[in-house]
Amino acid sequence: MPTNRKPLSIYIHIPFCVRKCFYCDFLSGPADAGMRKRYIEALLKEIEEESGSYVNYEAVTVFIGGGTPSVLEGEDILRIMDVLRDNYAFSSDCEISMEVNPGTVTEEKAVLWKKAGINRISIGLQSANDRELQALGRIHYSHDFLETYKKLIKSGFSNINIDLMSAIPYQTLESYRKTLQVVTSLEPSPVHISAYSLIIEEGTPFYEECPQLPEEDVEREMYKITDEILSAYGYDRYEISNYAKPGYECRHNKVYWQRGDYVGFGIGSASLIDNVRFHNCREIESYVNRYEGRGLTDKLSVKEEIQKLTVEEQMEEFMFLGLRMMCGVSRQAFERCFHKSMDEVYPGIVDKYIGLGMLVRICDGDEERIALTEQGIDVSNMIMAEFLLS
Repeated sequence: MPTNRKPLSIYIHIPFCVRKCFYCDFLSGPADAGMRKRYIEALLKEIEEESGSYVNYEAVTVFIGGGTPSVLEGEDILRIMDVLRDNYAFSSDCEISMEVNPGTVTEEKAVLWKKAGINRISIGLQSANDRELQALGRIHYSHDFLETYKKLIKSGFSNINIDLMSAIPYQTLESYRKTLQVVTSLEPSPVHISAYSLIIEEGTPFYEECPQLPEEDVEREMYKITDEILSAYGYDRYEISNYAKPGYECRHNKVYWQRGDYVGFGIGSASLIDNVRFHNCREIESYVNRYEGRGLTDKLSVKEEIQKLTVEEQMEEFMFLGLRMMCGVSRQAFERCFHKSMDEVYPGIVDKYIGLGMLVRICDGDEERIALTEQGIDVSNMIMAEFLLS
């Protein structure tokens, strides 16, 4: 067996939920028990069949996302993790995360999640205001979240993230401040908070008709007080939308931003292995039929859009993904990866935005990093577009 395995992150997609939220454009939706069972069996077969491609790797993170993985039975999560461990090497400190939603968590399930080795939970709260939750199409109320949090703490989970949303229908600055206060006042406090602004996506009910949203100046103030309040409670902002207590940054998400190797299992899941990007088919019947032997027979047939990234595309991703991190991107790491300096590839761009106060140089020993300033974060999409080479 190999002794020096490369790090690998694994994503497991569970596309089921109780009800589709009005803003959601993820590959997810309700399904009956029969389809859930067929999908889990297909998923387990995919995990097993693909393992031969990853014998030289070691799983350092696993993320079970969706959809709402917590709608599954606890035994389903246990089976998924058992098959993963039977077929892939795991690091001794592997971070194993799972998304859950209030209203789908029981103490019985939580016990099985612990048994399965889940050691990090992400709760989709979004808002602590019931009117706002109903406007979003969420299935829960604020008291359901509080009960869910208590159950998870009682079951022994301590590494917990809370997902929040701002700029949502009917939200005011005061109601958003109250949501932040509810979350930061929890005992014990969550160690990680993700705070995103609502984006209206095409194909969602909100794209066709959306209730009243906060004004732009209110949205900007929400953005500002997020950092102020969470910083006051000891959360460090380490990515544009993510805050953590010291030592609790989400290692799985950092792999995405820092372009590590990751593989996804399940419909629509994306992968990046040795600078090759690909994703699985998005149609659940095609996916299930393939593993039931009624459809495609080629082992790679569920994979689509297999793309070997050019050096230029790798450079682009290095910059616009890496700049999401508050620590920024390393000039020295760029040169080690691409054998060219950042200024050779992007002449004048870094200096231009440093001069405008939107980028800053950070010296860390012999390393120099380039990072967004607060002013730069406000126009981050514009700045990141400057690092596209085509």
